[in-house]
Amino acid sequence: MSALRHVVCALSGGVDSAVAALLLRRRGYQVTGVFMKNWDSLDEHGVCAADKDCEDAYKVCRILDIPFHQVSYVKEYWNEVFSDFLNEYEKGRTPNPDIICNKHIKFSCFYHYAVDNLGADAVATGHYARTSLEDEEVFEQKHTKRPDGLFRNRFEVRNPVKLLQAADSFKDQTFFLSQVSQDALRRTIFPLGELTKEFVKKIAAENRLHHVLQKKESMGICFIGKRNFEHFILQAPQVDHPALYRDLLRTNRVHWIAEEPPAALVRDKMMECHFRFRHQMALVPCVLTLNQDGTVWVTAVKAVRGLALGQFAVFYKGDECLGSGKILRLGPSAYTLQKGKNRTKVAPEVSSDSSGLHPTP
Repeated sequence: MSALRHVVCALSGGVDSAVAALLLRRRGYQVTGVFMKNWDSLDEHGVCAADKDCEDAYKVCRILDIPFHQVSYVKEYWNEVFSDFLNEYEKGRTPNPDIICNKHIKFSCFYHYAVDNLGADAVATGHYARTSLEDEEVFEQKHTKRPDGLFRNRFEVRNPVKLLQAADSFKDQTFFLSQVSQDALRRTIFPLGELTKEFVKKIAAENRLHHVLQKKESMGICFIGKRNFEHFILQAPQVDHPALYRDLLRTNRVHWIAEEPPAALVRDKMMECHFRFRHQMALVPCVLTLNQDGTVWVTAVKAVRGLALGQFAVFYKGDECLGSGKILRLGPSAYTLQKGKNRTKVAPEVSSDSSGLHPTP
């Protein structure tokens, strides 16, 4: 019966998505590979990197003997991702285009193309992540339209799918998937969720996929070149100045993946969890305070370095990624608070004004 299941796998031309397609093929599914072209750019030699990636993805499909399709989302990427990137920078913020790309391109444009045009029963990617559904449960899912209200009805989606961290905690990519919709996630398979990167490379080497093993990996985004974007964007002075540390922030309306919002947060208006605002940074214990408009205040147990407007605060409870919200407001820095304390010591009659920065529901 599983041989009839049609899974459309996104192929980037890299080793992770290639092995994901291979593993799906081994499970007996009917697999189709799709390469997404999201950007038109030439390197210093006048060569389009996307064309080479597409060629590598096509070669993967030939080796695995599966159909290959190429789609262009250059226009959609410009409108939904790059324009947002520019707008955020104009406002003095530091955006994360990878999160936005997954939300609008891979798990919206590609997802709907796979389901509506290619007749996919499920989609798959090479992300290191897991969900709470077994494969067979994924195939049983039906499309349900999201209501227009602020929050989903709690009884609208029975047994909502949870986004879970990968077994390889260092490679875990749930951070980048924290804005993916429940609808798309319910019909998505992550074949690499239980594997380590080294084991994935071993599988590729043993199955004639040497051409993708030879490629250098990039954590960056194509329009600023092959570089580590997070490292590029977070180059602050390499000092631990108190001005770099804060313990309070406010997000926009949070995108909750499974439960919107979590029952404990609705009941108590506050909830303990963890968050991070950069991929691979250590999780920070925090307390969330829910506001009536769906935004949250995040109070970190201890001050953290490098918070910046426009980044996403991604929330975790155990190994579950709960969702994320864009940081739109920051509390005072440790330096500002220390100056305020010093002034109070000198002039007790003068009190500092927090300008409404206390987290109130």
